[in-house]
Amino acid sequence: MALNPDRLFPSDPATRKIARRLYETVAALPIISPHGHTDPRWYSEDAAFPDPATLFVKPDHYIFRMLYSQGVPLESLGIPRRDGAPVETDSRAIWRIFAGHFHLFQGTPTRLWFEQPLEDLFGITERLSAANADRLYDSIADHLAQDAFRPRALYKRFNLEVIATTDSALSALDDHAALRASGWDGRVVPTYRPDFTVDPEREGFAGNVAQLLAMTGEATTWQGYLAAHRARRAFFKTMGATATDHGHPTAQTADLPQIEAERLFARVLRGGVTAAEAELFRAQMLTEMAGMSIDDGLVMQLHPGSVRNHNPSIFHGFGPDMGADIPSPTDYVRALKPLLDKLGNNPGLTLILFTLDETSYGRELAPLAGHYPCLRLGPPWWFFDSPEGMKRFRTIATETAGFANTVGFNDDTRAYLSIPARHDMARRVDCAFLAGLVAEHRLDEDEAKDLAHDLAYRLAKTAYRL
Repeated sequence: MALNPDRLFPSDPATRKIARRLYETVAALPIISPHGHTDPRWYSEDAAFPDPATLFVKPDHYIFRMLYSQGVPLESLGIPRRDGAPVETDSRAIWRIFAGHFHLFQGTPTRLWFEQPLEDLFGITERLSAANADRLYDSIADHLAQDAFRPRALYKRFNLEVIATTDSALSALDDHAALRASGWDGRVVPTYRPDFTVDPEREGFAGNVAQLLAMTGEATTWQGYLAAHRARRAFFKTMGATATDHGHPTAQTADLPQIEAERLFARVLRGGVTAAEAELFRAQMLTEMAGMSIDDGLVMQLHPGSVRNHNPSIFHGFGPDMGADIPSPTDYVRALKPLLDKLGNNPGLTLILFTLDETSYGRELAPLAGHYPCLRLGPPWWFFDSPEGMKRFRTIATETAGFANTVGFNDDTRAYLSIPARHDMARRVDCAFLAGLVAEHRLDEDEAKDLAHDLAYRLAKTAYRL
């Protein structure tokens, strides 16, 4: 069945008409994708995507975590094991498993993210099932073999204006360099992600710090360590970066005297630190990174509140980021205070806050962003970048933080073909929310049109300095 053009719009006919009119003004706007996890190699090499399963199933933890929850082994989906044990290599077999379990995605945003590119890109308007799995696989595979479905061509077709990747602080950014050298006119920029060099509880932390220092020629001292981060950030800026990203367990910050910071750095490098010491080091590094952002102008993103790798069997078998990360309650008011006391009134800092704890929107995040000039609210993230999650965000945050203290939408995805669908979903939900305000005579329609444009385009471009 073809997608309904009124999907995600209000059921009330009068309000739905307003939402349609608002959506028509933003539907075709270029996409600003300031935070995501697509592979820069896709753009530098511009090779054809190999097959439907590799494109849709293997990289998308929204898909394989749902299948795993219903007893589908990750091995059967071709997810590599750490021990090198055999896994399914037949992409058609993987696709058949996905198709046979597609009913699991009823009512989820994943279904919309999947079905919209199926229709828009491949002309497929029938629902995926075990009965049509092979036929749809063949149809998609035939399209993927065409030049029009290579990454750069899709970038243009998606109407992407800029897309940011997320890159380790230790990355040489070779693919970004190759992309620049190619002369292609698409804009793909890196984002500085230092987590593996600032979190003592991450695997290989000491080795990662040693590599960071070796890359920059800095000494193994607290000041040398900070200088190494400054050098790497400067390199990322030369490659087009406008932002950093920090995926800490909490939003805790600290402002230690220099001598205490030096002693703590020495302890974490030796290893064997307590959980409290690891948390204090991460907290200090958030404040240090905020100071660096004031100096170099990189926008700072904080993504806290995920208990990562909650399932030890999956972590030991398959590694991190395998769909076993779970949201946790997160404090912001007290946790951010050391950073905000020191830097929160500095006009040179932009700190974009995300949450996996929706209860914090009205109680903490909206009031904070509605006061501190440096703070902005990121869009609903991960488990909540969904129609209902977006509605709750707008309802809870707008009355306190307004619209201008938010940053529009970012897709935060590894699933390349879902990017237009994700942005379209956000535009539809925002237009529906604005239509409700117009219908209740809380906004005039001309104001709502301007706001729809802001939420779809301008706020992200401005906040991320793109």
